[in-house]
Amino acid sequence: MQFEIIKSFISLKSYCEQVQFKGWDPYDGLNSRVFQALPFLKNSALCRLVVIQGFKRCPINLRKIALVPKEYNAKGIGLFLSGYCNLYKAVEKHHEWGKELGALEEIKKQIEELAELLISLQSKGYSGACWGYNFDWQARRLFLFPKNTPTVVATNFCATALMEAYEITKNETYLKTALSAADFVIKDLHRTSYKDGFLFSYSPLKGNNTVFNASLLGSRLLSFCYHYTKKEEYKTLAEQSVKACCEGQREDGAWVYGMLPVQSWVDSFHTGYNLDALIAYQELTKDTSYSEYIQNGFDYYIRNFFETDGTPKYYDNKTYPIDIHCPGQLLITLSRLHKMSEHKDLAEKVLHWTLRNMQDKKGYFYYQLKPGISSKISYMRWSNAFMFNAMSHYLLSK
Repeated sequence: MQFEIIKSFISLKSYCEQVQFKGWDPYDGLNSRVFQALPFLKNSALCRLVVIQGFKRCPINLRKIALVPKEYNAKGIGLFLSGYCNLYKAVEKHHEWGKELGALEEIKKQIEELAELLISLQSKGYSGACWGYNFDWQARRLFLFPKNTPTVVATNFCATALMEAYEITKNETYLKTALSAADFVIKDLHRTSYKDGFLFSYSPLKGNNTVFNASLLGSRLLSFCYHYTKKEEYKTLAEQSVKACCEGQREDGAWVYGMLPVQSWVDSFHTGYNLDALIAYQELTKDTSYSEYIQNGFDYYIRNFFETDGTPKYYDNKTYPIDIHCPGQLLITLSRLHKMSEHKDLAEKVLHWTLRNMQDKKGYFYYQLKPGISSKISYMRWSNAFMFNAMSHYLLSK
């Protein structure tokens, strides 16, 4: 099993390096040069929504025909950077892996190149370092996120990856850039009162203030910044968001996606995001007040999202679509909550199932499996960067 996993990881790593970490995304339909050339379409919210959902749902990749360019995605680069940092530490622990996975000097060079690239991909005009996506995104409520609008989700992944890069390279620029992201969270995001705390908004735009995992990732980022600076403001604000989101947890340990009626589903990987953020807050601030919520949430997560044969489920009440984030997030959550040894058999079953069913012979991972025709398109941020990071966590935990 170990040999199979390392072989799979090498195949993915080779594929991503060959394409230089550029690729398509499930939501990049509006980057179509054909669509952009038709103003009567691109100026219509309904048409934008149809195009995005059409490209996302179609199992056949229309992007070459529609002239959608392969580009860098900041969150994807952040995930790759974090993954290479894990890889560096794994090879440092297991020197014999260096022959297959790369020498420490090679991995460190890749870390530096990705960190510099990530810094260059920042969104401009905000209070601190922040990152968004390389495409316009039309929400279903006819709400438009213009290209490069920063989000707390992308910013969390990018800033904390730069902190990990700093720990290996000791390049102060990486840390300084990452720490400035606290100003983005504090000054540019909105806050929505909820019970005894508040929720951070998803972005600086209005109308996206109700998502639990987004708010908790804001807490996670502030917790990392507190760890380096010991600024009490960071810890205080992080806890206010943690408190609200924990009060939003159901008695059975589950979290719905958000507070709106249309956000009432419970899914696998966003539950994992919540747990990752809470454990980071606890470990970095030394505040153990919310440990019961972490344990209850983890118990619900581990009981409801994985079949006995290793099949990962998207929702707690149905399996399909099986998204590549579902198995990937399990490896990350088990690693971050220090439960990989305890759930070793499940991790290996799920990973083995994923390699058998969702990895292409070329090395990349598929987007989603469905009962009918599945989407086996290679998406750089959503599939490959996410699984690269997830598998690096697994290797590091061995």
